[in-house]
Amino acid sequence: MRRPLIGITTYVEPARFTVWELPVALLPSMYVEQVARAGGQPVLLPPAGDPAQAVARLDGIVLAGGGDIDPARYGEEPHERTGYVRDFRDTAEFAALAVALDAELPFLGVCRGLQVLNVALGGTLHQHLPDVVGHGGHSPAPGRFGHLPVTATPGSRMAKALGTRPVTVPHYHHQAIDRLAPGLTVTATAEDGTVEAVELDSAPFVVAAQWHPEAAEGGELFEALVAAC
Repeated sequence: MRRPLIGITTYVEPARFTVWELPVALLPSMYVEQVARAGGQPVLLPPAGDPAQAVARLDGIVLAGGGDIDPARYGEEPHERTGYVRDFRDTAEFAALAVALDAELPFLGVCRGLQVLNVALGGTLHQHLPDVVGHGGHSPAPGRFGHLPVTATPGSRMAKALGTRPVTVPHYHHQAIDRLAPGLTVTATAEDGTVEAVELDSAPFVVAAQWHPEAAEGGELFEALVAAC
């Protein structure tokens, strides 16, 4: 059987590898490994040219994690802790998402990908989550995942993948949903009330997690995406 083509959006950041130090279109290999392990064929989508044109050729798409969305996109001034804003990536991913939703393409949003989905559909974000929940457990230190439990909503696609008991998952986010966009349903939360997953009611398979499933031991969400394709 042909592996479904799964596009994964990428970062563009300075990077050092072998003898080079250059701006690089890059992605943690965990995403690639999870998609391949689930039976998909990973295809990287850098934020250059018009990646939205490629979306129509795909069977599914993953909007990966990354820096913060420009708060102007949801009508706010930047918080002092908002950072790593890349306007070119915002432009590329909001356009790719619009095409994917119009085509009813199976979609998995990861961390920033959940936030792009919420903002694109009219929602807003808490720009610095510790101000809201009173702790830094969702992003404990630079380059280190936090490990906190989330609980999926019974009857949701998230619950079908993870079950309805609390599951400890890797977190690395300092932002989260504030006002939920119309059409989205919250399908998992953390113990402190943080929205940790959403689904789009009107779509066959549009699922997004605020945590980092690519870094988890299990690949349930990637398997669900590939199955939907």
